[in-house]
Amino acid sequence: MEAPRHDTRGIVDPSGLLNRVRFRRHEPAEPLRRYVEWYWLIDWDLPLPYASHVVPHPAVNLTFQWDEDEGPPYAEVTGVALGLYTRKLTGRGRVCGVKFRPGGFRPYAPEAPVSRWTGRALPAHEVFPPATADTARTIVTPADDHARVAALNTFLLALPCAPDPQADQAMSLVRHIRADRTVRRVGDFAEEQGLSVRALQRLFSTYVGVSPKWCILRYRIHEALERAGTRSDVDWATLAADLGYADQAHLVRDFTATVGVPPTTYAQGVEPA
Repeated sequence: MEAPRHDTRGIVDPSGLLNRVRFRRHEPAEPLRRYVEWYWLIDWDLPLPYASHVVPHPAVNLTFQWDEDEGPPYAEVTGVALGLYTRKLTGRGRVCGVKFRPGGFRPYAPEAPVSRWTGRALPAHEVFPPATADTARTIVTPADDHARVAALNTFLLALPCAPDPQADQAMSLVRHIRADRTVRRVGDFAEEQGLSVRALQRLFSTYVGVSPKWCILRYRIHEALERAGTRSDVDWATLAADLGYADQAHLVRDFTATVGVPPTTYAQGVEPA
């Protein structure tokens, strides 16, 4: 299984966020790595409110959160967000998050297709009854990362999770789409994988929560966002062609619809690293 990546792909203005918070990723216990990609921890202590924005991955997250000025710790399940995800950070707080691999959430919640959670954030106890307020407090209140990671491992290892070959297949297909920029058409991809388009779509709806076309487009935007945030000399026409767009205008349209501003405007506004 892949180790946690160190890129900031999907984070809008990553330097702006990382200049204000402590952000870390940790590997889960070995038995969990089949379906859990990584844990992510954030702590902040801000004199002024800050709104963080993320272009989400096709993954479900389980988070244990504590906004210290707002109330007690709580837990939340967040399905794949179809648009830009915004989280306002104020005062002091922390989040201990579990990012499931795209396609890897359903073995923990097999009673419903993952598409049921798409675009939704709901109290975690509605999906995982043990995710109580006391559990959230146990996970987020320790001062050191080791204790928080240990508490996350304890919680997840106690959850029922049966190996699911279809989850493995879905995860493999999403990894392929993420890594291979030549995957551009759902029909061609389905044929290459020996599946009908309808079978591929059903698999993604059940295990990923979004369509294969959505994943292809989302990873394109992640790549464009990464380029716009780290380079000042991006050739947008060439990048559009590399990502499989018909022309630069289509890339600009998708980027603007997802992020809220055109790529050139975004590139001018990001904070320096």
